[in-house]
Amino acid sequence: MQTTTLHLSQKAVLATALSGLALVALAAYGEAGTRQGLAVLIGGLAGLALYHASFGFTAAWRHIVTEKKGNGLRAQFLLILLTSAVSFPLIAWGAQLGWPTGAFVFPFGVAAAIGAFMFGLGMQLGGGCGSGTLFTAGGGSTRMMVTLLAFILGSVLATAHLHHWNALPQLPAFSLVKSAGPHWAFAITAVVLGAIAWMTIRIEKRAHGQLLPARKTESVLTGPWSPVLGAVLLAVVGILTFIVVGRPWGITSAFALWGAKAFQSVGIPVETWPYWTWQTAALENSVLRDTTSVMDFGVILGAMAAAALAGKFAPVWSLSRRDLLTALAGGLLMGYGARLAFGCNIGAYLGGIVSGSMHGWLWLVFGFAGSLAGTRLRLRLGMG
Repeated sequence: MQTTTLHLSQKAVLATALSGLALVALAAYGEAGTRQGLAVLIGGLAGLALYHASFGFTAAWRHIVTEKKGNGLRAQFLLILLTSAVSFPLIAWGAQLGWPTGAFVFPFGVAAAIGAFMFGLGMQLGGGCGSGTLFTAGGGSTRMMVTLLAFILGSVLATAHLHHWNALPQLPAFSLVKSAGPHWAFAITAVVLGAIAWMTIRIEKRAHGQLLPARKTESVLTGPWSPVLGAVLLAVVGILTFIVVGRPWGITSAFALWGAKAFQSVGIPVETWPYWTWQTAALENSVLRDTTSVMDFGVILGAMAAAALAGKFAPVWSLSRRDLLTALAGGLLMGYGARLAFGCNIGAYLGGIVSGSMHGWLWLVFGFAGSLAGTRLRLRLGMG
């Protein structure tokens, strides 16, 4: 009887998630056209892939330090290379082919370095990165809902101070695609990622005597998936985002927008803050007109559907004091840090590198340093 009830409850969750995804896609289409509706569905595919593959940047960065396991990092590099194989030519030649494609190429300075470090620290305390927070919250994690709310708060608070941070010294923006061309840019990216992957293999073999077997795909529909399958499907998500939206995949700018709208609703004049003075349309329009927002909604609903398919959507409503406090601290750090550093692991790290931008590589360096500090703090707090 208990099994039947659980089975029926998961079916209800699945129906809710899929109908919600369809309704949001139709609403986005009605609000802003075909591209916006497709963006919701691409987000849904991302949520499904993230959940079934447990594709988190947070755990992968932690495991290479604590367990000397590198398969998560190598899956990330596969994702980057597969996406770059299409994104670099699109960035270089898309306009000539009638398919103009933008890139995330930003200057990197003191503020971005501090922000990336804060984000890396926060994701270990919060238990997830930008994408990880969304898919685990959508999958039914109550703790990650707390992290998400704090993430949103940290994001909008950072917009109040960002003009001061941006006055700090910074390096000029640098595009490898523009400087070296898409072929050489891809070759350089492959060599650097290959070298780091080789280092993780050496670390893993030295610690365990061999490469540890990665998780295998048990079912495409219900999961779990192997890291490789997850990387391939997320590369499809990234490529579709370039093609449909015309730019790399991003996540956290939407959190700042949601927070700003919430602040406005209680009378806080965020529209007077320098960050928002050039984004008044975003504040005035429906969030369904914001492509990043609708993709994020898709991720949440896609992950919810994946959790139901796996029979694992079962929120736990009690949180320990430590879980609550670390979720709040982690979310605030990630939200604030992401605004300083041009985004999170998706928009800044992945989005930067697949754009051929130097800032993506520098984000990786400072973000990993913050993650290392966060991992050590987790161990002191008994979080594992």
